[in-house]
Amino acid sequence: MNAPLPRRGALGFIAGALGVLIFHQGFIAILHLAGILPNTAWSFRPTDPLHVPQILSLAFWGGLWGIVLIFFLEMLHSARRLEVGFLFGGILPPLVGMLIVAPLKGTSVDWTDWHRLGLSFLINGIWGLGTLLAYRGEQRLVGQAQRS
Repeated sequence: MNAPLPRRGALGFIAGALGVLIFHQGFIAILHLAGILPNTAWSFRPTDPLHVPQILSLAFWGGLWGIVLIFFLEMLHSARRLEVGFLFGGILPPLVGMLIVAPLKGTSVDWTDWHRLGLSFLINGIWGLGTLLAYRGEQRLVGQAQRS
């Protein structure tokens, strides 16, 4: 897409937030209903330190990661965008969460808990995939609006 940088960033943010609200949380809901995850999706539990509802916090951070994902894919020029998006989502956000966010919050990561690490990879990979699908939809809508 040859849209201006601010428009691509805004669309990336929206796509990332939608990726959280629809795909990330939808997959968590499925895993919860299957008895695999104890926590439910779309939680309004307040987060620390600002006491923002968890779902809004996740959507905001998903939006920021969406910007990074879109610009990363544009630099990469890969034809395998969906695969790269899945791997990006499955690796980078969880890794930042474990190496940077967890220590800042005073929590530790059990690197031997393969079940939890695998679920984190899968859930966030689904977010990456969903973000790209949302971005494609946004591109189509913007293209149709510009042609009208």
